[in-house]
Amino acid sequence: MPSYDFALILSRPLYEDELDPLFDRTHGAVTVSIISEPQHAERPGNASCSWQGATLAAAIMAVVEHVEASAPGLHVLQVEADPLLTIRDISERVGRSFDSVRLAITGARGPGGFPASEISTAGHRLWRWSKVAAWYGLEDPQLIEAKPTVQAINGWLALRDVVPDIAPAPEEVTSALSLVIPHVA
Repeated sequence: MPSYDFALILSRPLYEDELDPLFDRTHGAVTVSIISEPQHAERPGNASCSWQGATLAAAIMAVVEHVEASAPGLHVLQVEADPLLTIRDISERVGRSFDSVRLAITGARGPGGFPASEISTAGHRLWRWSKVAAWYGLEDPQLIEAKPTVQAINGWLALRDVVPDIAPAPEEVTSALSLVIPHVA
């Protein structure tokens, strides 16, 4: 079964006392933002993981269920399946040394025009995998599956939030996507 990398945007961060139930449900495979002060509960939280599933949709829906069941009142708002990567992550994915990737980023190696980092704070930079893969000329089947899957699941999450009475069950969404994704990807 393939392993999929994705992140979830949550209605709020988790409190420290909510970590044990999440850890028990996911065996520590989900990393989340936490808070210790109630005044910080108004900001969105996030969760990220690498999760095995028959499809990306099945993996996402499993983690959505685990995260929401572990913390009362917590809701997943959105999913992102085009991960942000460090230089080390990029080097592992493209099969190149750390220095080779670093030199490509600076323009000292390769054709130039390496994608700009998406996030750059305090000396830490992160790059969007789809842009890096395109720059290296790599086709990642998981990225092909990710675009329609994420779009459909984000639509379902929005529908569930606005009119929960008519939103289909997660299994129905996963089933519908499994019929369509082989034809899209």
